Amino acid sequence: MRSVQPEEDLPRMTLLEHLEELRRRLLVSLVALLGGFLLSWNWAREIFSFLAKPLTQFLPEGEKLAFTGLVDPFMLYIKVAALTGVFVASPVILHQLWLFVAPALYRHERKVAAFFLLVTTVFFLLGGYFGYAVVFPMVCKFLLEVGRDFRQVLTINEYFSMASKVILGLGLVFELPVLILFLARLGVVTHRLLLRYFRFAVLGIFIVAAIITPTPDIATQSVFALPMIALYLLGVLVAWVFGKRVPEP
Repeated sequence: MRSVQPEEDLPRMTLLEHLEELRRRLLVSLVALLGGFLLSWNWAREIFSFLAKPLTQFLPEGEKLAFTGLVDPFMLYIKVAALTGVFVASPVILHQLWLFVAPALYRHERKVAAFFLLVTTVFFLLGGYFGYAVVFPMVCKFLLEVGRDFRQVLTINEYFSMASKVILGLGLVFELPVLILFLARLGVVTHRLLLRYFRFAVLGIFIVAAIITPTPDIATQSVFALPMIALYLLGVLVAWVFGKRVPEP
């Protein structure tokens, strides 16, 4: 079989040109984040009310989250706008990431830019929504049930820290099939290799779940880990269907 030669239009960049390209992509991403932040700031109060529903739906009628410092609500809304800005700017950020790596790819590989951008954005948003609508309500209900014998003093800072960790963490975790697709198309991994190291992948998944899980109990960690395992297996399927074909050893 004839080996694939680099195409003539494949750019050759020096180290300084790579650094300049990276600086330009980071600058555009930061501008997008700032724009997303400013846009989200106008609705920060409403956004936090939406973010708080996984918890407030289980609270007694009339009970609210508390704050202990005078500036806490102001700082909270800044954090809310920043988190929302990440999701608003995610298509631009992912596009800039693609533009940075695209010069190292062949022409036919660069043609999938639109598909890559669409899939990464959709999976990131799906992961964030899955964390908000499915995982976090289960965690909140479980923790409130554990503490039902005590008086609740739930602060806005503590809640938002936990919520943002779960939502962003699962948003990133949902990019796993996309990452596997990218590596499989480059021939870095195959579905056989992924299946061979499945045991180690499960171990790594539970370690990641322990990091992003707000509680140390195995039950809550499993709520995070099981979807991640499903995503890994989806990645195996993606690698089998779309991966680069290599000859059998």
